[in-house]
This record gives sequence, structure tokens and C-alpha cells, in this order.
Amino acid sequence: MSNNSLCVVGLGYIGLPTATMFAKHGFNVLGVDINENAVNLLNKGEIHIEEVGLGELTKKVVEAGNLRAATAPSFADTFIIAVPTPHHADGSANLDYVVSATRSILPFLKEDNLVIIESTIPPRTIDDVVAPILAEAGWNVGENVFLAHCPERVLPGRILIELVENTRIVGGINPLSAQKAAEVYRTFVTGEILETTAVSAEMSKLMENTYRDVNIALANELAKISERLGVNALEVIQLANHHPRVNLHLPGPGVGGHCLAVDPYFIIEKAPEQAVLISDARRINNSMPEFVVNQLEKVLSSETSKVAVLGLTYKGNIDDVRESPAMDIVQLLQQKSYNLSFHDPHVRQEQVPFTLSSFEEAVEGAECVLILTDHNEFKSLNEEAIVNTMVNPIVFDTRNCTSIENNAIKYFNYSNLFEMNKTLQEA
Repeated sequence: MSNNSLCVVGLGYIGLPTATMFAKHGFNVLGVDINENAVNLLNKGEIHIEEVGLGELTKKVVEAGNLRAATAPSFADTFIIAVPTPHHADGSANLDYVVSATRSILPFLKEDNLVIIESTIPPRTIDDVVAPILAEAGWNVGENVFLAHCPERVLPGRILIELVENTRIVGGINPLSAQKAAEVYRTFVTGEILETTAVSAEMSKLMENTYRDVNIALANELAKISERLGVNALEVIQLANHHPRVNLHLPGPGVGGHCLAVDPYFIIEKAPEQAVLISDARRINNSMPEFVVNQLEKVLSSETSKVAVLGLTYKGNIDDVRESPAMDIVQLLQQKSYNLSFHDPHVRQEQVPFTLSSFEEAVEGAECVLILTDHNEFKSLNEEAIVNTMVNPIVFDTRNCTSIENNAIKYFNYSNLFEMNKTLQEA
């Protein structure tokens, strides 16, 4: 075993790119996952997720012998845990995967090993959950085994770039643990590495995403107010953002993904009476799928109209449907009698419980095209197919991402929601 061996537990959207990046920079990396398909694919130099440049890089490091996969850990110098942290029905964190992953490495720990938790976790999880597990196994945490929290802060579609270039926060159970973890990341991170305590690292990660969630909630609330008052919300945002200290976000169908839609709850669960603004923002953003469906109903001619749903992922140009508001909207529509068709060029059939169609099949005979994700493919639609196969065609663009030139198509986004009320009144 080399002195730079590394074991990454969890080969998802963060763990796999992280394992691949360390392998690229000379580490002998073992990737671990309970998903046998992911393990088998990786050992063949293939990947089970979509991320720009990841497939090519993974194939290269696997062929070089720097990365392999298994369903169980093995001995290493550094262990990185990058498993999911889903939430319970009340929004509180489900730490079962973190606990299980930590326990899975116990038989392979040896003196001077470093354990890094990359999973997003509530404040004090390192101190109150992970450290006690290591201590119960007989280790003096921070003395003969070192422990740190190093949260990821990358954007899907740019992960391989941002893993290298972004500032990295490294929070140790003690200063020596932080120092040792920082040394590991400095092997490839060119951004600044900030050493701090574990609890500060935990909270900073949560606040980064909570900041964005709160600001999106402000934009979504503006959209609701504008719809009521007959105001062009997008123009208001554009005008307000000319102020040198204002940067309003754009409204949308809700907030999704494994970070923004989840992380604020991890703060709320620890201080519910104090997290008033954070809780309100979550309620506003969670209300947007129902708001979208209510607006859609204003322009449909009957309860059995065909609606072509474009986009199922929580953001554009990725394949991730986790916590996607688009999926929430689909579920609300399925509770009604609408004839639904679905098209998403980035989603595989096995990811969703309904049949996917081509764009042409989806729009044929539809009354409305409902855009829920801002994929590049949707920024310019086949207007000829829409006009020729739809009757009185309508496009409702909840992502404000496309442009319509054909006057035969009624186009709605957050600039003219109030006109949907007029459509209802005219009907």
C-alpha cells in the first residue's frame, strides 16, 4: 500500500468526481458503493451519472490503474465519506448513510489515518455523531486518528473545474485534523483552502445554500405579487438589478436538487424558533409547484387537455431529478385528468416512473407545452412542429428560457402571468 492511498465511500454526483480527481493526481483510489451497477461500470472505465468531462477522465484513470471500485472499503491512509444525506418527512436530516459509512470503515482504520466527511450534514454532526463512533472503536480522535468535515461546493456541469478552482473549507475536530485534511486537498486544489472548526464548516456549507434559497424565495414571491397586480416581474428584476448593490434572482417553478431544497432544513431542525426567515423561504419555494399548476389551469380548455411537459431535472443540462420541482409538478398534474406527455433529453427512462417521448411525440396533439427545466435544447423550440401538430398552441415557460417568434403560439412566462387571467376570463 502506497503512502497516498485513499478510499472514497459513496460514488454519486460528488464522490465519483472526487475519487476521479484524486486518482488523476497520483492517489491510489478505491471507490466504494453499495450500487453494484455503479461499481461494475467503474471497473470497466464507465460511469453511471452525467457530468461534463467525467466519463473521459474516469476512463483514463481506471486504465492507468489509479482508480478501482468495490462494494466494501479496504485499508487506506485517507477515507472520504461522500454518501447522501436525505431528509425525513419533517425536513430533518437522515444521517443513516453517514453513520453506516463511518461504521463500515472501522475495521480498516489504523493509526494516523484521516477521516473526511464530505456529505452535507447538520451543525455538530462531526462532534456529536461521527467522532463518538470513532471513539467507541477505541480511537483518540484528533490524536491517533484525525477527523474533518470538508463540504463540497461545486456546480453540476462544472464539477471537474470547480473541484480544482473553488475555495475549499476544511473544518477539523481539532486544528491538527484540519491541517492534515488541508494537505490532502492541496494536492490538486488551486483555490484557497480555509482551515476552521468542524462546526463552522458544517454551518458555512448550509448557509451558502440557504442564502441562495432565501433569495430565490424573494424572486418567487415577487412573481406571485406581480401576477396579482398585473406587473411584469422579469422587467422589475432587470430594472432593480441596475442598482449597484442589488442582485435579484429569477423566479422559477420551485427549488430542487440535493442542496438548496434540503440544506436549510438542517439548520431549522437545530434552531427552529430562531430560523424564521429560513423557514418562510422554504414554504414559499415549496409552494411554487402548486402555483405553476394553478396558472396552467387558467389556459387549458378542459380537464382532459394534453400537456407536453418539457424537462424533469431540477436544473438545466444535467440528469439529476433529485428533489426536482418539475417532478412535484408532474405529481400534481397526475392527480388530475390531464393527458400528459414527457420529454427530457438528459433523463434516462429508468429514472422516472412514466414513459418518456421524443419532442415531436410529446407535443403532437397537445394544447400546452410546459417548460420546467432550462436545458439548452429548450432555448430554441421547433415552432413548426408546435404549430403544425398543436391546436391553438400555448407555451408556458416557467424557466424564462426560450423565445417564441411565431405569433400563432401564445407564450407565457413570468413577464406576463397576469395575461393568463385574461385568457381565463375570455374563455
